[in-house]
Amino acid sequence: MTAEELLAGDFAALPDLIRAHARERADHPALIEGDETLSYGGLAALMDRIAFAVQRDGVGAGGAVAICARTSIPYAAAFLGILAAGAAVALLAPSSTPASLVMMLKDSGAKLFLLDRETAEALKGTGYEKGIARIALDDSDVATPFSRWLGPDGATPANVVVAPDQPFNIIYSSGTTGAPKGIVQPHRMRWRHFQRVSYRGAVTIVSTPLYSNTTLVVFLPTLAHGGTAVLMPKFDAGQFLRLSEERRATHAMLVPVQYRRIMEREDFACHDLSSYVLKLSTSAPFPAALKADVLKRWPGGLVEFYGMTEGGGATSLVAHQFPHKLHTVGQPMAGHDIRLIDEEGHEVERGKVGEVVGRSEAMMTGYHNLPETTREAEWRDAEGRRFIRTGDIGRFDEDGFLILLDRSKDVIISGGFNIYPSDIEAELVRHEAVLEAAVIGVASERWGETPVAFVALRQGAAVDGPALKDWVNARLGKTQRLSALSIIDRLPRSAIGKVLKRELRDGYPQTPPAGSV
Repeated sequence: MTAEELLAGDFAALPDLIRAHARERADHPALIEGDETLSYGGLAALMDRIAFAVQRDGVGAGGAVAICARTSIPYAAAFLGILAAGAAVALLAPSSTPASLVMMLKDSGAKLFLLDRETAEALKGTGYEKGIARIALDDSDVATPFSRWLGPDGATPANVVVAPDQPFNIIYSSGTTGAPKGIVQPHRMRWRHFQRVSYRGAVTIVSTPLYSNTTLVVFLPTLAHGGTAVLMPKFDAGQFLRLSEERRATHAMLVPVQYRRIMEREDFACHDLSSYVLKLSTSAPFPAALKADVLKRWPGGLVEFYGMTEGGGATSLVAHQFPHKLHTVGQPMAGHDIRLIDEEGHEVERGKVGEVVGRSEAMMTGYHNLPETTREAEWRDAEGRRFIRTGDIGRFDEDGFLILLDRSKDVIISGGFNIYPSDIEAELVRHEAVLEAAVIGVASERWGETPVAFVALRQGAAVDGPALKDWVNARLGKTQRLSALSIIDRLPRSAIGKVLKRELRDGYPQTPPAGSV
């Protein structure tokens, strides 16, 4: 079948789409990184050599292969090769702490681990290498070099028939010091992502990491539709603009903080961005004023997605069609059922405030090895249909556009990445002088939000703010590190003992208070 016929059907596995594109347009560029280009013919061949090696090493249907490395062509090809072998891809964030990486690696059940030198250096002394085969994606000497591990030229893997509900990937929601949750996304969920936007003929700039669901919702559909993905291993606003002009980019997925950095550049207007068809955004609050600036000065359309890595219901705001709705996250997407519920789990009336829950065919299977946590994330309607709870509070306006009001889970989104305050708090109270701690997110022009801690000390204990902040930051992942820490007498609490984080947020000054660093 042709790629077009496969995409028009009820379901197709991504590796089959890659092979179809390779048959039809073998020389068309699939992946570009710097000066290196890999065509669809080359990508399909490399994908099959990887799949052959994965199966040779005893991993197939029902198995998993873990990856933790910077974005690169080998990383992208390995992702596809693992799928072609019938296995699931366990995506680990290099910014996680070593302890969290080891925890996620063990939880995934992976028998193979693809990594690079940076990850290997971070994991030294953890014993992570016991019982797992390691492959160095960057061909370094930290493990078996990727080029030596591959199957031989022309190798083809055993045929695999992929079921729609078979695991596609495992994405960990929290690469932190706490207990990360592995979100299992099935092939069916990714297939639905391929249907949302057409990327036929697209040249997509990929500037967020490949382990992020934000990235995958555009990177994978680009390849599914036979487009070209231009990989940026590390985001830089100036380089993004240069690449966009040089490659005549048509599509990009950016988190709001990236949009801000790009739009603030003095040389923005000097770059020819007329090739752009569509820009997209997700994963963090997108200020209405920033959306308006993008619409005014950047050619092409702008679409904001709101949803969860876990899936469920999603909304989209087609900002160029609804410029008067920039304060919203748009309307439910076709086939997505989004409702609002109160604290007792009852649906609220239209116009009332409630927690956002949603369902669609794009839903996670569940949290890996966490059935109880999975059940807690679900809500069922009167007919017993399964919805995913977001923990976000919102309301629908009179036109059916969703307005988000608050985040009941207190998740901090910094640079497009989720930071869980409870994980940082748990690390802070490990210090012998700390009685209790509360972490909130405060506005940051650079990151969107940044974590700030408030700490109460044990009676008679003494530690200065700078020393405590340095102590905890040394134990946190890169994206988790505190920007400020205040030592206070006690945390504000409600009558039932709940810490009142809203009071901390409302009372946080524009300039750090005495005792903060």
